[in-house]
Amino acid sequence: MALVAGVDSSTQSCKVVVRDADTGQLVRAGRAAHPPGTEVHPEHWWHAFVEASAAAGGLDDVAAISIAGQQHGLICLDDSGAVVRDALLWNDTRSAAAATDLVDELGASEWAQRVGLVPVASITVAKLRWLATHEPENAARTAAVCLPHDWLTWRLRGERDPATLTTDRSDASGTGYFDSRHGRYCADLIDLAMGRADLVLPTVLGPSESTATTSGRRVGAGCADNAAANLGLTADTDVVVSLGTSGVACAVSADRPADPTGTVAGFADATDRYLALVCTLNAARVLEATARMLGVDLRCLGELALSAPPGAEGVVMVPYLDGERTPNLPTATGALHGLTPTTMTPANIARAAVEGMLCGVAAGLDALSAHGIPTNGVHLIGGAAALPAVGRIAPTIFGTAVRVPAAGEYVADGAARQAAWALRGGDTPPHWPAHARATELYEAPAATAVRDRFRTAASKYLER
Repeated sequence: MALVAGVDSSTQSCKVVVRDADTGQLVRAGRAAHPPGTEVHPEHWWHAFVEASAAAGGLDDVAAISIAGQQHGLICLDDSGAVVRDALLWNDTRSAAAATDLVDELGASEWAQRVGLVPVASITVAKLRWLATHEPENAARTAAVCLPHDWLTWRLRGERDPATLTTDRSDASGTGYFDSRHGRYCADLIDLAMGRADLVLPTVLGPSESTATTSGRRVGAGCADNAAANLGLTADTDVVVSLGTSGVACAVSADRPADPTGTVAGFADATDRYLALVCTLNAARVLEATARMLGVDLRCLGELALSAPPGAEGVVMVPYLDGERTPNLPTATGALHGLTPTTMTPANIARAAVEGMLCGVAAGLDALSAHGIPTNGVHLIGGAAALPAVGRIAPTIFGTAVRVPAAGEYVADGAARQAAWALRGGDTPPHWPAHARATELYEAPAATAVRDRFRTAASKYLER
């Protein structure tokens, strides 16, 4: 029995799963925490990977491994391969003004047509402009640029030369300077962002291509986290909504969207197709922050939310706690509306937190639908989806049936499936039977009044 490993190096932690390469059966797993913050030295990710691998029983018997990682971040290396400065993560919003400048200089429609997205603070190209403007000495030292999964894969292979960096289509497509339709970097966009186009960039591997460690273990191309989740879930017919640090609604598409509003990003997936994706900055942490404010744990928060009526008696939470990406409001803050002496209860505030988080993602479903992508079925995954209240309330906000698979590491699972593909080869990923996990199906009529009240409250930010 050949074993493969999949890694999810996410914003908050590193998860490692070891699975049977032929059947996909889970053999063992481990995890380790990442430090908090929106910038971090990449060595922390390596230490977490080592710790998570040990917790998973080690990788000595693993024939192939692939790494999926948080998308968009910026890692700068000098010509010797040393890290120039702490990596800027996707949720670091200091590059918001740089993104606005880039859009103004080229035009939103041109960005969407060229690379499938319109820059916002999270996109790598905006971080390059921020670096060139605010840290010119670090920009001058930078010889190579890569993303979190690129760097960790490179580190795993024991490399030191930036020229040996590799990536895949899905992660490259989120940089803002990679044309996924034609499979090439756009040197002029890098020059526009940084004033130079001589950066060393990772070689883009095909979905089933691999490299090797010094011990001979195959190392898959790796991929971006949402692309990996889709590969792990094998749910091509439904939209996948993932509620982790961010909220994501995405669906596999045969063609790349080109949305000049920037709402729908046209990324590549982990095969040879595309991933239409809408992302919000605020998801699980909305619930964590609300639970902390109410002095309860997440289980109790969910129970409180279900004890309140739909619509929370008019209480609305606009959960832009970390600013927001959809809509693009990087300096926004959260707000509670509709409070009165009788409605200001823990139950209503808990319900408003769940509904507000889901309303933000529901706007993403609307945007996907407007681009012709069916949204008549949703698979709900991610840390927040494990809370029963979220699964029960989601259909009333989304207006469609919601399936909640049992909690699992779907990003790491997708990376493991890619590793098995690298081991076996071929044009398509190996067929692993659908996860033998219980799946809850929730159906309910849409509570349109809740969505309407949320839109009214959220529109106040757009009027500023």
